[in-house]
Formats: sequence, C-alpha cells, structure tokens
Amino acid sequence: MLRIAFAGTPQFALPTLRALAHSQHLLVGVLTQPDRPAGRGRAVQPSAVKLLARELALPVSQPLRLDTDEQCEQLRSWAPDLLVVVAYGLILPAAVLALPPLGCINVHASLLPRWRGAAPIQHAILAGDEQTGVSIMQMRAGLDAGPVLAAARVPIDASITAAQLGARLAQLGAESLVNTLAAVEAGQAFAHEQPGQGVTFAPKINKQQAAIDWNLDAQRIARQVRAFNPWPVAQTTWRGVQLRIWQARALSPAEPGADASLRGCDASVPGTVLALAGDELYVRCGRGVLAVAQLQLAGRRVLGAREFAGGAAPPGERLGA
Repeated sequence: MLRIAFAGTPQFALPTLRALAHSQHLLVGVLTQPDRPAGRGRAVQPSAVKLLARELALPVSQPLRLDTDEQCEQLRSWAPDLLVVVAYGLILPAAVLALPPLGCINVHASLLPRWRGAAPIQHAILAGDEQTGVSIMQMRAGLDAGPVLAAARVPIDASITAAQLGARLAQLGAESLVNTLAAVEAGQAFAHEQPGQGVTFAPKINKQQAAIDWNLDAQRIARQVRAFNPWPVAQTTWRGVQLRIWQARALSPAEPGADASLRGCDASVPGTVLALAGDELYVRCGRGVLAVAQLQLAGRRVLGAREFAGGAAPPGERLGA
C-alpha cells in the first residue's frame, strides 16, 4: 500500500481522485488551487477537486504557490510516498518534485511529446489529429518533459467536442494511473524518455481565439466549434449581437446544399446564411459550407437552428458582419 497525496483542480481530475480513493492505496491529502470567483455572479467557489475531497473526507490544502517551506509544510506533514498530479494548474518547484520518495507522477491528456502544455485536448481537435490519449509521466523540471511510464490511445471522432473528449480521457487516465501504480508498487514500472522529435506545445486557450473568421475553411471552423465547447465557445456576431455557436459541422461537398446559392444576394460572401435544411443553418465559409446546428444569442438560451431561424436569421443575412 502506497501513501499517496493528490494535486488537481478541475473536473478532469475527478475520475483519478475517485479511483485513488477506492484503490488499495492510502490517500493522505489533497492539494488544489484556492477558491476563486466564477460564473456570471463571480461568487467565490471551491474547485471541483475540493468539493470531491470534502465528500471523501480528505484533508485539503490550497496554497497560492509551492515555492517556500511554509507553503509546502502541509504536503510534507502528510509524508506521502508519491504525489499524483492531474491538471493542478501550478508549476511544482524542484523541492516539491523531490519531496516524495517515489517522486511525482502526472496524468497528461495527450500522447507525449505531442501537445505538452495546458490545453492538449483543444489543440488536438484544432489540429485535426486523428488520435490522442493519455500519458502517465514521471515529473521533472521542464514543461511535461519527463519520462513516460504508460500511454493509452483513443481515436478522435469527427464530431466529438472538447468536453466529450475530456470526459473520455479523464476516465482513461484514471484507469491507466491505477494500473501504473500497481507496477510502481511491485517494482515493475519502467519509464521511457520522450523522443526529441515530434514535440509540440499546447498553450492556454483564450477568449480571443473563439472569434470565428468566416474566411477560413469550413473544416477549420468546425474544429474550432468542437475544440471550444464548453469554453470559451466559438462565437461570431449577428446584427451586432454576440452569437455563440455550440454545434456545427463542415458540409460534405457531395451533400445537397453544399453549392447553395441565393437570389437577390451575394451568396459567395463568407458568413452569408445560405439556407435552412432540416435543423441546420448553412453558412458560406471562405471554402466550403458550415452546417450550424446549435446557436445562442448573448443572454439567451441555446437554440436549435430551426427554432433560431424561425424568428431571427432568414437566408441572405450575414454572420460576423
């Protein structure tokens, strides 16, 4: 049985924390980021990990940083054999990495060395990767550069959103971590250095990246919609009002409507609404047509395209104008 401390903050970390709590190992404490304002009312809220840790009756520490002896005192008092880290959000200094006798292990949502950094799921979708996965990595100084103990792969479906892929990878990461810990405890875990080739980086996503440029290829915009669901959500404007697009796909060139044209307007202008087909709005892009299924005006609820078009956006109008 290993004494394990856990460090994590968002929803993605919850399956691993649950798996550890129900494993044969002893969870001695949880590190998570301090409570912060969130939501429309900006009320101070605890992290998802803190809420689960309370439910599991685990000790919780929320240091702002971990670069002083005082800030590390709680972790040190737990005397962990190993620290498991999942989307904690703080850089661990060398003193923390060296504190547990068995070191620190990170569950990272990519197939390292591809997509090192804070937003691997979003960047994998944006890049059009056909597969991704999780890597169980020994932590060392440097951004996600440590040797890999285990990896598991999943395909990236053409319609999957970041929220859906994140949930799948979170569960896969929990399962892989538990299996890896069994090997670590048995002295049968072997880490492999990451190759020097194929390194890519996945910096944090910001709201500015969510703005849709209708001059781009429909495939690229569709990936943007999927990658930014649930945050920050791909957006454009309609009649000067913010319009979020929650679900969309690139129309296949062979589908009816891909060459849609309109009388009395220039249907070649990117952003032009071409038609309503079923429950999708067809929108001209720089190349190809985007079929938009779910939209949301600022301050309103999410609507299907047919309900939205019924009183809002007749063919011929432009998005992003």
